[in-house]
Amino acid sequence: MGKRKDAWAHRSCALRREPRTGPGGRDQVMHVDLRRATSDCHDLCRPSAALPRGRGVLRALAGLREGEAPLALAQLRGGQSFARGVVVSKIKNARTMLRRNHAAAEPAVLSELDQLARKAAEAPSLASLLGLEGTAARAYFGAFPGMLKGPDEVRGAFDLEGRNRRPPRDPVNALLSLAYALLAKDLAVTLGTVGLDPLLGFYHQPRFGRPALALDLMEELRPIVADSVVVAAINNGVIAPDDFQRHGDAVALRPAGRKKFLMAYERRMDQLVTHPVFGYRISYRRVLEVQARLLARVLLGEVGAYPSFRTR
Repeated sequence: MGKRKDAWAHRSCALRREPRTGPGGRDQVMHVDLRRATSDCHDLCRPSAALPRGRGVLRALAGLREGEAPLALAQLRGGQSFARGVVVSKIKNARTMLRRNHAAAEPAVLSELDQLARKAAEAPSLASLLGLEGTAARAYFGAFPGMLKGPDEVRGAFDLEGRNRRPPRDPVNALLSLAYALLAKDLAVTLGTVGLDPLLGFYHQPRFGRPALALDLMEELRPIVADSVVVAAINNGVIAPDDFQRHGDAVALRPAGRKKFLMAYERRMDQLVTHPVFGYRISYRRVLEVQARLLARVLLGEVGAYPSFRTR
């Protein structure tokens, strides 16, 4: 075991305080050798994120607190009914993003998204819901470049042709992938703190190492949190074309650009928004906790239906 001012080490675990100059510098980041006994780090299982060195966010850890077994059992029994709500909210929030930020959003695209949201609200199965979500995503990302502003050469450098990932092949998709990973990590930690298992999803099917429930809850927040960070970072000049590097087909941020984007993400999480259900202003970081607690209350039968988060 060793200690220094900014780090703590214990066999296969290393806990390091990542430098954060933004207002949201609250998380501890744990670098873990996943090939060795992660039980060595079990006593450190406060909200944290496991990042194999050189890679993106892999997994968030949070300890299960005493008295949360009933909620865990409720999560196993049900919850699929909220899938429609989060997909409908995702489509509606994507439409709001285009309406607010697009230089000249085509009425046909806005109308298509509106119709797809209505169909998603009545989708008879998860398969049909996935199909409607995919159609909406293609329409949305087809119009995404219209939200990017600035000189022609800058907008040209940030042009994209739809969503691509694993690996992202252009700067915008590299930013989107990073923003989604950060949001998924924050949601996984938040779900754990309210007693929900972030790996046990309803819309996204459980798979080894996949924070399925975090991905479920993230759907409605992707446009207004993650996509919004990307658009603002480009339009405000926080991220420039020379902040990226290419490795084969993959495009990724350089370390300095990554640091700037992390700070932009933290600023977005600390911005205030009026909650559509309760009517008071809270930070987006607090929105994550409120939505997680609302989902927990639905699963325990204390609330009739999950109140999705939508902006106008």
